[in-house]
Amino acid sequence: QVQLVESGGGLVQAGGSLRLSCAASGIMYSINAMGWYRQAPGKQRELVADIRKSGSTNVADSVKGRFTISRDITKNTVYLQMNSLKPEDTAVYYCNINAVTTGYLSKLFWGQGTQVTVSS
Repeated sequence: QVQLVESGGGLVQAGGSLRLSCAASGIMYSINAMGWYRQAPGKQRELVADIRKSGSTNVADSVKGRFTISRDITKNTVYLQMNSLKPEDTAVYYCNINAVTTGYLSKLFWGQGTQVTVSS
């Protein structure tokens, strides 16, 4: 099994910055992709950004130019640097990982979520 531990959420004023971290542990033969999603009250969960095994990234238009996704392969950790935060960025942010694990099967795992609140 794979476990994801997120950290870095909190309350920040509009225009401020936060950095989220997500560390993965467990049996992983390889990591296909790591990413961040968010879910605001009353809305569906949406992709914020992800980073593939190749290092290529995909960033949602709503956060492009403000958020940056990165990773530390040696630590199985993915980061989300969030700058110029807006009240509409308020949501629970979830980390996920697509990894080849026991049985050499690719599976998707989710973190527990971390709250990000941006005050106006």
